[in-house]
Amino acid sequence: MEINKIETLLEKYFEGVTSIAEENELSIYFSSSDVAQHLIQYQHFFKGLDQSKKEQFTRIVPFYEQKRPVLWLSIAASVVVAVGVGSYAFLNTDTTPPKSDLGTYEDPKVAFEATQKALSLLSNNINVGIESVLYLEEYQIAKNKVFKKPVRK
Repeated sequence: MEINKIETLLEKYFEGVTSIAEENELSIYFSSSDVAQHLIQYQHFFKGLDQSKKEQFTRIVPFYEQKRPVLWLSIAASVVVAVGVGSYAFLNTDTTPPKSDLGTYEDPKVAFEATQKALSLLSNNINVGIESVLYLEEYQIAKNKVFKKPVRK
């Protein structure tokens, strides 16, 4: 085989652009005994590649079944949550009777005055809301004057 051809195939091989047939040519050349003196350094490389192609992994890999602690962990977490909620509900119950004073008045005149005061506050708040609606109506009228709607035929 020509040395020039082998050298160009080596350059292509190390650039990663050779085909399988060209790599086989290089392998055949370097497995022979008549390798050029300046290319002997690559002979060991290609012999190692040929040898690695023949190697096989024969060791048996043991399979260990993993235990599943997730199930027990979820059960334990739910028990902790249930105990927490139960103890909160049991310990935070108020055993004192509820107060019977709900804001009632014994005197009807005082009750009437309190009701008038409450209704007056409510009325003031409603009047404020109505005033803001009046502003919106004025705005709508002004907007309609500026932006006239086109007449459709």
